[in-house]
Amino acid sequence: MATLPSTHCCRTYSSSLSESYSSVHRSLQRVAVSPSPQRFVSAKVSLQSQSVSQQNVVSMQDVAPAVKPVENETAFKKLKDGLLSATSGSVEESKDASGFSFEESESTVSITVVGASGDLAKKKIFPALFALYYEGCLPKHFTICGYARSKMTDAELRTMVSKTLTCRIDQRENCGEKMDQFLERCFYHSGQYDSQDHFAQLDKKLKEHEAGRIPNRLFYLSIPPNIFIDAVRCASLSASSGNGWTRVIVEKPFGRDSESSAALTKALKQYLEEDQIFRIDHYLGKELVENLSVLRFSNLIFEPLWSRQYIRNVQLIFSEDFGTEGRGGYFDNYGIIRDIMQNHLLQILALFAMETPVSLDAEDIRNEKVKVLRSMRPLQLENVVTGQYKSHVRGGITYPAYTDDKTVPKDSLTPTFAAAALFIDNARWDGVPFLMKAGKALHNKRAEIRVQFRHVPGNLYNRNIGTDLDRATNELVIRVQPDEAIFLKINNKVPGLGMRLDRSNLNLHYAARYSTEIPDAYERLLLDAIEGERRLFIRSDELDAAWALFTPLLKEIEEKKIIPEYYPYGSRGPVGAHYLAARYKVRWGDVGLDQ
Repeated sequence: MATLPSTHCCRTYSSSLSESYSSVHRSLQRVAVSPSPQRFVSAKVSLQSQSVSQQNVVSMQDVAPAVKPVENETAFKKLKDGLLSATSGSVEESKDASGFSFEESESTVSITVVGASGDLAKKKIFPALFALYYEGCLPKHFTICGYARSKMTDAELRTMVSKTLTCRIDQRENCGEKMDQFLERCFYHSGQYDSQDHFAQLDKKLKEHEAGRIPNRLFYLSIPPNIFIDAVRCASLSASSGNGWTRVIVEKPFGRDSESSAALTKALKQYLEEDQIFRIDHYLGKELVENLSVLRFSNLIFEPLWSRQYIRNVQLIFSEDFGTEGRGGYFDNYGIIRDIMQNHLLQILALFAMETPVSLDAEDIRNEKVKVLRSMRPLQLENVVTGQYKSHVRGGITYPAYTDDKTVPKDSLTPTFAAAALFIDNARWDGVPFLMKAGKALHNKRAEIRVQFRHVPGNLYNRNIGTDLDRATNELVIRVQPDEAIFLKINNKVPGLGMRLDRSNLNLHYAARYSTEIPDAYERLLLDAIEGERRLFIRSDELDAAWALFTPLLKEIEEKKIIPEYYPYGSRGPVGAHYLAARYKVRWGDVGLDQ
């Protein structure tokens, strides 16, 4: 099958600041002015620091975007002197504020993994960074620095990281050599998360590796949320970039409810601008989730059907075939609704249901997602079923209950399963139930979107279908993980002299169609953060709207101490979930014989 031509998998990395400098140097006929580099903002900024900041930035107000060709060398010299004076008080004609000539000015990216000794860093972040390096997606000059409280040398960090690195299945040339080159760029600094002195020492180490280039800095906070603010404050005051950009990736959870989320955002914004905060939800980086907009907006057959007129219900299903297994202490403080539904599934729902954005620009897409979230009804307890897995013996093996986890209180009522019916009150989706289901210790591991279409009115073949019309319903299934696929269930005549109908799949199985290994979600999101692409990250108003939907429900569940319905480890979950779906004349799509 033919493949549409596309650009290389990695977008070209460049520093907008260095581009501006080189543009002035290359041509006497034009002046290129780029947006000012993003920087940390401290809680209290003196007038003096504001003045210095203005000296370090050539803003759009200083020079118009389009400048007429300079008529003579004298006029250009005045213009160039003005630019140079804006970037430095008194410098040589051919140098910028950092002392670099235009020819020498190059940028570098320093990626600091805060919490480098943790599981997330070892299992996801370092392997994703290596994969980007292996594919040639990282900039020419970069440094990776691990920062944590654990005492460790550079060599010990490299040994730890090397154990988790793998090369692409479809591309293994020079794998060992690439690993060695990558590890040479990895360094470690031990320090406390609330110590400005330790972050100042980190800053000194980063400057040594930046070697005088224009420094851009990315901090990945792979730490518990209760120390986010301390780490951001110390990095802001002691380790931010002087004349490049500084960005911070923040891992979920983003609070426990509307109030705590708003407090976290307010605290972060004491030190950061909104466009410096990259709230990461790794599900938005998954291949099939990113393909949602392509599937819908790039195929004429789907967009006209994407409404209440043709779609009967939409199901968002997440299941894991294992329990908390030692993570119960963390999980018990949040539960499945906060851990999965309020972020992963709700983000997918917003992408699925949004109106066509003005463009593929990050702000246009996020604007449409916010509109969807604000159009949704707050969840009611009557539209929610909660469950908790209990011990179960199967095949001679005893599987533990949730409360058997030593880190979980014996009387815990925290749900490990939840199903909910949500509704979007707008013209496109009025009356269409969006059913969410998420749980641990279920019969399989999967994440998928199932779109069930309406029955064919006046179907000529009803007699051949039988009484179960649901069996004849067209269904679009987008399997996010594992074994990624998109398939459409259609009705088809079985070959033969009789008239017997069969339900068949039009199947796009990614492993069969594409030989390339699908990148991990963290690879895509890290690359986006380095390049300043915010499309797959969560904006603060988007986060507020998401919490507004779930906070009243969560408070009611906790205040009333709702007892979850118990289900056996390895089962399909509580029976109540099926009653919830039946109330809206829906059958869960993952429980039939032909899933």
